[in-house]
Amino acid sequence: MSGNEIETLIKIMARLPGLGPRSARRAVLQLLRRKEVLLTPLLQALSAAHDAIQTCSVCANIDVSDPCSICADPRRDPKLICVVEDVGDLWALERASAMRGYYHVLGGTLSALDGIGPAELNMASLMGRCDEGSEIILALSATVEGQSTAHYLTDMLTGRNVTITRLAHGVPVGGELDYLDDGTLAAAMQARLPMRDF
Repeated sequence: MSGNEIETLIKIMARLPGLGPRSARRAVLQLLRRKEVLLTPLLQALSAAHDAIQTCSVCANIDVSDPCSICADPRRDPKLICVVEDVGDLWALERASAMRGYYHVLGGTLSALDGIGPAELNMASLMGRCDEGSEIILALSATVEGQSTAHYLTDMLTGRNVTITRLAHGVPVGGELDYLDDGTLAAAMQARLPMRDF
């Protein structure tokens, strides 16, 4: 059996997404075997991140500055705001270079079962960011919670003279129909477009 410190480290690592107890044990073993190459730089990077990272007061992204580098970029379209559930979704859209406007991170979705209502999410500040003529893109997941949140936000924004859009749902690029689930196929069928729009 390993020492208390090692077991504590394994338990903490096992809390990370994608790592269970076995994967965490293997990761910790590698860190300990290669202390100088892996563990020491990781400790330094974690300490630096802990001290430097902050939440953007405008969009709720995480960065080393407030406002974040995205909100501080004057080249972006101020009339375009993409609403996402979490920072990971923002990062995914940025990786794809799919967004030329700004973002608004909700911090989750509405969920009555988990006790998450509008007050627990970053919704109120969105209203102050919606200028007349803006387009609000709801880039929320296609889950029941994501769609409930999208409907709630749509109701909240109705009457504010903004355009509300959502991401298309359906067949992914390179996807084969035979491998898709029924919900994805149904969403793709409902959201079909004329061929001239491709």
